[in-house]
Order: sequence, then C-alpha cells, then structure tokens
Amino acid sequence: MNRFRTRWGARAALAAVALVVAAVAASGAMTAPSAPTATLVIDRSFEIKTADPQRAFEPTAAIVDRGIYDTFFTYRGGDLAHPVPQLIQSWKASKDAKTFTFNLRRNVHFADGTRLTAADAVFSFRRLINLKGNPSFLLDGITVSARGKYTVVLRSKAPNAALPSILTNTSLGVVNSKLVRKHGGTSAVGADTKDKAEKWFNSSSSRGAGSGPYLLQRYSTTSQITLVPNPRYWGSKKAAFKTVVVRNMIAPTQLINIQRGSHEVAIDLSADQAQTIRGNKRVNVRTRPSTWTFWLFANNNPDVSSITPNKHFQAAVRYALDYKSIVSVAGPGAIQAPGIIPSMFLGALPRKDAIKQNLAKARTELAASGIGSRTITLEFPSDLTINGVPFASLAQRVQANLQAAGFHVDLGGATVGTWLQKYRDGKMAFGLSLWGPDYPDPLDYLAFMPGELVGVRAGWPAGSDPPIEKLAAKARITSKASARLTIYRQIQRRLNAVGPFFPLLQPTQVFVATKDLKNAVFNAQYQVDVTQVAPR
Repeated sequence: MNRFRTRWGARAALAAVALVVAAVAASGAMTAPSAPTATLVIDRSFEIKTADPQRAFEPTAAIVDRGIYDTFFTYRGGDLAHPVPQLIQSWKASKDAKTFTFNLRRNVHFADGTRLTAADAVFSFRRLINLKGNPSFLLDGITVSARGKYTVVLRSKAPNAALPSILTNTSLGVVNSKLVRKHGGTSAVGADTKDKAEKWFNSSSSRGAGSGPYLLQRYSTTSQITLVPNPRYWGSKKAAFKTVVVRNMIAPTQLINIQRGSHEVAIDLSADQAQTIRGNKRVNVRTRPSTWTFWLFANNNPDVSSITPNKHFQAAVRYALDYKSIVSVAGPGAIQAPGIIPSMFLGALPRKDAIKQNLAKARTELAASGIGSRTITLEFPSDLTINGVPFASLAQRVQANLQAAGFHVDLGGATVGTWLQKYRDGKMAFGLSLWGPDYPDPLDYLAFMPGELVGVRAGWPAGSDPPIEKLAAKARITSKASARLTIYRQIQRRLNAVGPFFPLLQPTQVFVATKDLKNAVFNAQYQVDVTQVAPR
C-alpha cells in the first residue's frame, strides 16, 4: 500500500542453594511466583496471511509475532521515535551509515532451550531477503554476516540510518535456525521456491522457533489465534496472561464485545463508534492521530499541466486551505499534519509549525499566478476510505476551500485502481493522496524528495531543489537522534515553503481497552504489544 506508494559452576549452584535455605529459615516458608490466570482478548478485523515472521507483513500478524519472536530493537508503549535494544547489548554505525555492527545478548534462549546466536540472526535476515515476500524490501541492498558467535554485521549499499527502526519490525524476528532447517526452511538463494517451513510456522509444532514470552497454540486466518506462555522465556518480564486470544471480529461486534468483556482490547472502532462509549466507566477510549498522512499535490511537470507547476498557484493553494475545516472531516482525534512526517515519529514538526490559512495571501498569489478563470481538476480515489476518512468527502472539502478563495476546481473521482495507475505514472496534475509508513522512521519520507519515488510522481526530478537535496543527502548518513531530528525538521520546513506537496491531516486511530488492563496502548508497529500488556 505504501509503495502506493509492506530475538556456572558447581560452587555457584551450592551458594544459591545455601541462600535459598537461609531465606526459608528466616521467613518460615517460600512460595513460587504465581502463574498467570487471566486471558487477554484482542478483537481485530483479520488481514493475516501467515504467522511465518519472514513472510508476514500484515498488522494482525504483527500482534501475534510480537509475542513469539524477539527483534534486535523494540519500542516502549506507543513511542515510535526511540527504538530501544531488545536482543542486542550494544551497537555502532559507521560514519557513512552503511555498516552497522550489533553485539547480541548472550543470555537469550529459544523456547526449546537452544541458545540464540549470531548464526540465527544471519539465517533469519537472509531468509527474509531470499523469500522475496512482502517484507523483503526492509533489507533491500543489505548484506548480512556474522563476526564470531555473538556479533552481526549489516552492510548497506546506500546510507541507511533508519536500520534501528527497521529492525523493530516483527518480520525481522529472529528464529531458531537449526529447528527451522529441520522443518524445511532455508535462507539460501532460491528460498522463494525451496523453503517449505511456512506450514510448520503456522502450527503449534513450531513452539521452539521463537525466543519471545509466548508460544503459538492455535492458528486460523479466519477465526482466532491463541498464544500461551513460554515457560523458558529468558527475559525478566514473563508472560502476564495464561492465554492471549486474537479474534477476527468486525467493528460493530467489537463495539458490543468491549463493553461487556474483561481484559479486552478493540482496535478497529471508528471515531463515531468510540464516541458512543466514552461514558462507559469500564473502558478506556483513546483517540489519537494515525500514522497515515493525507496530502494534496500539484504536479511540477509542465508537460502534465500548464497550471500546477506555477509557484504562485502552489502558494495560493497552500494558504487558501481551511485546515481546521479539513481536519473536521476525520472526526475527533484527527489533527492537521504539520508536515509530511507523522507527529509521533522522530523529526516530526511541532504542531505550531503547521501552515495556517491566510485568504488574503492566497488571493494575492492566485492573482499573481495569471491563471485567471481556468479550471483545474482535483483527482482522487472515490471508492477509498482510510481510518474513517472517505476520499470523496475530503475532496469536496478541499474543493469548497479553494473555490472560496477564487479557484475554479472540478472533481475527478475514479476507482482506486484507475487513480493509482495515473498517479504512479506521474500523469496526475492535481491530486489527493496519502502515505502510510513502510517503517517508523523519517528516512522513509525522503521518498518525497526531488528525484525520489513520490517526488518523481509529482514531476519533481533530481536537481530541482539543491538546498533540500543537500539536506536529504546529509539526513541519509546521520545516525545520532538529536541531529536527525534537526535535519528532518529543516527538510519539512522547506517542503512546506516551496515543495509541491500540501500536508492536510492525520486521521483518527481509535484504541479501546478495558480498565482492568495496564500498559494497553496503541502502537503503530505492533497494534498492541502483547509482551507489555498486563492485568491490573
């Protein structure tokens, strides 16, 4: 869609026994930690195709695989700006952001007791690459090797400062290479035809494949998926539930279930549905901006349009838009997009930096454009709705805004397939589009630069804007978070000033959880991180 752009010796033992005996003598008794007793229920409209981590790239699969497979990095709560180490104890990047060296933890074991080593990570990453599946693009241009038993080296053909963020993805979960090979898996070239492990991954027989706190017990792409605790989990934060059940439910059923359930989460409610249960004292209703960004563009190619490349025309569009009115189309929880990078990502602009409507300036710029009473057609996918926002309704609001400022705008709705082809071909003069991240890092948004994927589609070839291209080149090789934040904000401010893109809104993401849960928050990478949620 976005290319719509998819883990002592005998003396120590005797000492430990002595400590236990002393503790028992002092306290009179000892009790083992209690086993979890609650069940976590997650309602989600399924779009899952497989639980095989190196093949899976759908949101429901991320919920499931987050519990089963550990990754090099992860996130805490809903924070997507700061990846934190999980399987690694240290790492470093070369100055050109092309070579990354990761030192693994040495205390990690898979669920069958096998120790996790660099060989498992190399196998997992090469398998992802050679399966040539939906998530394979995550490691485009990257080679993987081991340096000793616990060090992994990734080398990228191009600078790739986004790697820590990319390595949070569950498609890059580390699997037990010996066990996977035993069940038909391979990481070699040709894995796309020779690997036979998927059916095994989709069964409870694959219980030793991951190192996460949960194991796969039951799998169905149409009804429900069940996870149970991994009794050999290596981490300090053990499984908090005796069972995690992910159920395939449509939104109206989710609305009913969440009001009467316990230890339950609903992910697919609309903003309007969420409003109906805000008074329910048993649930927490959270509405927040989604990672989707809706935007408008004016093609810079004079062969496509004699109107849209005009910089006065583009400035007039930028200041004519009533952004508050446009955001209202999306309902409670939506926000104006201050820039092309979503508000929760590193490098996002503060909301105060968002463009503000200025009708006087818009009319002055429109007059300076010299287009007079000429009509421009706004094109959009008329049959597409994302996070409760119909493109048709958004297009009508944009049209009304522009016409109030003196523009003459017709609407050109088309089926998503027809619209998409014309957009991808770079033949669309004036259009509404959207971008959902391939991975939660601002580097993904360099696609909007001149000569890059989206830039080319908007008639903005390489060499069109040397200042912003210089910033983009610097951003690609900058690894330090604070420096990256500064550069990406500079890029977006220039985009907002002179680029052919007009960020409009981030729609609403609704997340509802019963109040008997803690750490239940929406995470755009995992939907909900089952390794962090616990009963109160």
